[in-house]
Amino acid sequence: MELISKYFSDFSPIQVNQFEQLGALYAEWNEKINVISRKDINELYERHVLHSLSIAAEFDFIDGLEIIDLGTGGGFPGVPLAIFFPNVRFHLVDSIGKKLKVVDAICQELGIQNVTTQHTRAEEIKNRKFDFVVSRAVAPLKDLWTWSRPLLKKEHKMPDFKNGLICLKGGDLAQEIAESGLKPYAKPIEQIFEEEYYKDKFIIYVPV
Repeated sequence: MELISKYFSDFSPIQVNQFEQLGALYAEWNEKINVISRKDINELYERHVLHSLSIAAEFDFIDGLEIIDLGTGGGFPGVPLAIFFPNVRFHLVDSIGKKLKVVDAICQELGIQNVTTQHTRAEEIKNRKFDFVVSRAVAPLKDLWTWSRPLLKKEHKMPDFKNGLICLKGGDLAQEIAESGLKPYAKPIEQIFEEEYYKDKFIIYVPV
């Protein structure tokens, strides 16, 4: 929690408690269902929670938005964002059901009420639209955009940002971006968080 407090403040006591409990809960569940690599579980706050919250540092989601997290895995970036934005609804989707079992259990334990989950693939979601799609290192940008575009609402509610895809990616993205045919906004996370871990990591934003 110290790492979170280094960059964010103004949390309610409920939010502080939820963030503080994430570490122990994920460690406990990871023993039963491996949703986070063994080498990463001890670095949960830096490599997963704070990484997820880089989106919150860049996008101040307004109350009432609906956001889908594609390929959420163990709940990243969706769960930390749901704690950060308690009045935004998050729909966490993954093709592996047992990972969502962990997400459901942690949300129930922490009293997170603005998260729903669905065991499915992105391309199988019909008749639902969202303001934003978020995702973390799930697939190439070209594929992510193909899956995301049909899920995005046309009307915009955010004053400074159009609806779109927001994804967290790392490494040299030049070829991946070129192959996508898109011209995304790319923000180096090291400009937000000074930790060495974020040196080659980016927030990629593609407006609809």
